Amino acid sequence: MLALINWLSQVGSITHVNLRTIVERKGSAITAAVGIAGVVAVLVGVLSIAEGFRQVMSATGADDVALVLRSGADGEMTSGLGREDTRLIADGPGLARDEDGGLASPELFVIINLPKRSTGTDANVPMRGVGPAAFAVRGNIKLVAGRRFEPGRNEVIAGVGAAHEFSGLDVGHTIRLGTYEWKVVGVFSAGGGAAESELWTDAAVLQPAYHRGDTFQTVYAKLSSPEKFQEFKDALTSNPRLNVKIVRQTDFFAEQSTVIISFIRGLGVFIAFLMALGALFGALNTMYGAVSARVREIATLRALGFGASAVIVSVLLESLVIALAGGAVGGTLAYVAFDGFRAATINWQTFSQIAFAFRVTPHLLFSAIIWAAVIGLLGGLFPAIRAARLPVAQALRET
Repeated sequence: MLALINWLSQVGSITHVNLRTIVERKGSAITAAVGIAGVVAVLVGVLSIAEGFRQVMSATGADDVALVLRSGADGEMTSGLGREDTRLIADGPGLARDEDGGLASPELFVIINLPKRSTGTDANVPMRGVGPAAFAVRGNIKLVAGRRFEPGRNEVIAGVGAAHEFSGLDVGHTIRLGTYEWKVVGVFSAGGGAAESELWTDAAVLQPAYHRGDTFQTVYAKLSSPEKFQEFKDALTSNPRLNVKIVRQTDFFAEQSTVIISFIRGLGVFIAFLMALGALFGALNTMYGAVSARVREIATLRALGFGASAVIVSVLLESLVIALAGGAVGGTLAYVAFDGFRAATINWQTFSQIAFAFRVTPHLLFSAIIWAAVIGLLGGLFPAIRAARLPVAQALRET
C-alpha cells in the first residue's frame, strides 16, 4: 500500500511539473491541440449528418401503422396496387375504424422537380397523393400554416422540411408541374419524420395528373393496436385475391435508412482516420520535443529515485491533457456549427431529397473525445518510453 502511495506521489509530482512547463512549449502544444480539435470537429460534423438522418427516419412511423405493398416490391416506387386491392385491404381484420370504415389510406408516390432555395438548382422532391384517412392514420400531422387541401382540387400542403429547403412552397404560392398548376395552401409538421420532406395532395387528383389510372402504390393502415399486426398480416397474405407484403411502418423506414447511414458513418470515420494520422504525428512531435527539452530534468528525477513507470505515466498524462483540451475545443466548435443545421440529402430508396437537421448528440461528443484521448495516448507513448529508457548518466551529460 505504501509503495502504491509513493508511486502515485511520484506520478503527481512529475505531472505537475510537466503541466506547469507547457507554457514554455505553448507553440508545439497548441499545434498538437489544434490538430486534434480538427479531427474531432470533422468527425462530429460528418457523423452528425448520419445522426440527423437516422433521427428523421426513426421518427417516421409507429408500431400500430402497417404498410401494404405489392409482393416483391422493395419500396414504394416499385410497388403497385389496384382499387380492388385497396378495398380488400381496408376490410382487413385488426384495423382501427371510424364511421367511414377501416382507417386505411391508399397512396400514390411521385417525384417532382423544384429549385432549392440555397442554390436555385433543381432537385427531386417527393409528392404524395393520399386518401381521406391519411391524417387519421398518421396521427402526428399538424398544420403550422394555412389549411388542408380540399379533395378534388389542385391543392397541396408542404412539409416544413420541404418548405424550408425548396422555393415556391410558401402558403399562397402556385407551382407548375408539367401542364398542371398546384396551389400551396398549407405547411405541416410530422413529428420530425420523413413526411416533412414531402408534398401532399389528394390521390384522386394526382392520379390523372401523372396518368396513373386508378392505381396506387401503397396503403398505410392504422391498426387498432400494435398486437394486431400479425393478425392483419396473416389475413392479407393468405387471401388468394391479394398479392401483397405487409411491414410495420417503423421497420420499413428503418430499413430504408440503413444504406445511407452506413455510408455516411463509414465516410466520416475514414476522413477522421486520415486526419487522426496527421494529428498523431503532431502529438508525437510535441511530446518528443517536450522530452528532449527536459532530458536532464528527467534524469535528475531518476537519480533521486523516481521510477521509470512514474515517468512514463506522467508523460502520457501530459499528452492526454493536451489531447483532451483539443478534443473539447473541437467538440464545442462542432456543436455550435452543426447542431440543428438544416440540410437535405438524397434518399437512395426513392432518389428524392429528404430534409433533416444535423444532430450533435452527447454520445457522439463522447465518442469523439475518446478518439482525442486515444490520439493523445498514442502520441505520448513512444516519447514516454524513450524518456524512461534513457540512461541516467548519459542524460545528465546532455546539454
